[in-house]
Amino acid sequence: MRKWLVRLAALGVALLVAGQGQLALAQSPSAGKKIVRVGATQAVDSMNPFLAVRLVSTSIHRWMYGFLTVPDSKTLQPSPDLAESWTTSDDGLTWTFKIRETKWSDGRPVTAEDAAWTFNKIMTDDAAKTANGPAVENFETVTASGQELTIKLKAPQASMLDNPIPIMPKHVWEKVTNLADFTGDEYPAVTSGPYIAVEHQKDQFVKLKANPGYWRGAPKIDELQVVFYDNPAASIIGLKNGEIDLIGRLNPPDFQALQGDANIVQWNKQGRRAAYLQINHGATTTDDKPVGDGHPALKDQKVRQALHYAIDKQKLVDEVQNGLAKPADGSIVPPMYTDFFWEASGDTKVTYDVAKANKILDDAGYKKGADGVRTMPDGGKKLEFRFSIHTDTPIEDKLGEYLAGFFKEIGITLTTKKVEPSKFSEETGVTGLFDIAISGWSVNPDPEEVLATHLCSRRPTPAGEGGGTESFYCDDTFEKLYKEQLKELDRPKRAELIKQMQERLYTDAPVIAIYYPNDLEGYRKDRIKSITSIPEADGILYGGSSFWPFYSLEAVEQPASASAEGGSNTGLIAGVVGGVVVLGLAGFFLMRRRKSVADDRE
Repeated sequence: MRKWLVRLAALGVALLVAGQGQLALAQSPSAGKKIVRVGATQAVDSMNPFLAVRLVSTSIHRWMYGFLTVPDSKTLQPSPDLAESWTTSDDGLTWTFKIRETKWSDGRPVTAEDAAWTFNKIMTDDAAKTANGPAVENFETVTASGQELTIKLKAPQASMLDNPIPIMPKHVWEKVTNLADFTGDEYPAVTSGPYIAVEHQKDQFVKLKANPGYWRGAPKIDELQVVFYDNPAASIIGLKNGEIDLIGRLNPPDFQALQGDANIVQWNKQGRRAAYLQINHGATTTDDKPVGDGHPALKDQKVRQALHYAIDKQKLVDEVQNGLAKPADGSIVPPMYTDFFWEASGDTKVTYDVAKANKILDDAGYKKGADGVRTMPDGGKKLEFRFSIHTDTPIEDKLGEYLAGFFKEIGITLTTKKVEPSKFSEETGVTGLFDIAISGWSVNPDPEEVLATHLCSRRPTPAGEGGGTESFYCDDTFEKLYKEQLKELDRPKRAELIKQMQERLYTDAPVIAIYYPNDLEGYRKDRIKSITSIPEADGILYGGSSFWPFYSLEAVEQPASASAEGGSNTGLIAGVVGGVVVLGLAGFFLMRRRKSVADDRE
């Protein structure tokens, strides 16, 4: 008991130290300001939009920067943003955008040259390709004249109006000599969107102020803060105590912990993510040289298919996701995107069938030894796989336990490998130091971007740069379908090609989708007067595919004497300590780490 108390006390000190950034926010003067504070259990990976891939980072950048177009708040179809209008040539190869006459937050005019510089930078700089490289792969040239931007394509591109790249101010960013090492932490940032980032303390918070010169009009609040928590339990206590006003991307147990609080609105909607297993089927670089230490058995499609048949997805939904998800009988595009969602049927559909999984492995020559564990057909290496998850993430631990049980039934050993956040994306997307890993992606209304993460070109270069692969996949059939959908301007025909791409991923199994998580969020109705989801009917708040929810939100008027930042230091300390107590009771004696890039990417 004494050792338990010592460990708990040590954890308390560690968490209190980790919470100093939040305390600093609580101590800053705020009387009379309308401030909304958003909690996140994932920290920003970079304030540099060319490098940032975490969901929290890309969300913040949506609030800061303009794009050529943005999803309409009702239909999710492309609508004007910095490009106020556009035309295309009869052959679909030349697009001309008229850039809106507005200003950067430093007073300089926004011009087509800013957009041209942004796209050309990504086209010519490997480091700049990190976040959105595929979005310009089909661009031949990009030029500017005054407010007119001209993009010439190599082939017609159906997704031209869904470009995910934020337009950056050339006069600021052209001064950066080494983009790969530039963190973007220079404040106030120069932006063209609803908010201006004015402060960022690494792993603690980002503070944004309303942009008074935003062309749609300034937001209805003065300041938006994103506060990073070391663990979900502490963030839930923070929401209940009023230290934050909204939190999204919740796991089911944390979401259910909000039940019964009269001040909190629970938000449970269909999500825009697929959760899946990434399989190391033979990681290679763009010059086809092997990298990593993946198990050789996973190069065999039959082994990957057997793993798929061994997974009881409904049980994972019921007992890991507490029923707040949909089993994935499809691939990487979630059901909310009805035009592009594909679901297996007939003989293609993989059902939970242990007997079939065992037969596949038996027929392929993977025999069980005396210990019940299969070996390679040559009788050598055992089928013992590592399952890479994020350090100290309870729901992933639980998932690993279930998968280990499923795979044991077919003679395969699965051992959980916990990877630090700073190493996860590198190991699973660059160096290939894994066998199976938990992964997922937030899908935009046009799914081309997430499909592109499985292209040959997304693999890392021989120098380990660029890329952004989600699977190290390189498949001729998939590549052919990708090129065909890219130039297919008839939406139903294009949707059919995209569904064929998903079927290819499903049957070849470089990734295995396990479920589509619900979007689980919560906010305080005594602090937030109104907020509009994206799409407006039953959509998402934090983590949505647009700036709209955080531009539209209104704060409840607070008395002048009250702290507009959500409470006193005492309350925040109580929240952090509360998180310590919850962790102590649960038996977790190590500081919780933040989720890494790989399971919460944009």
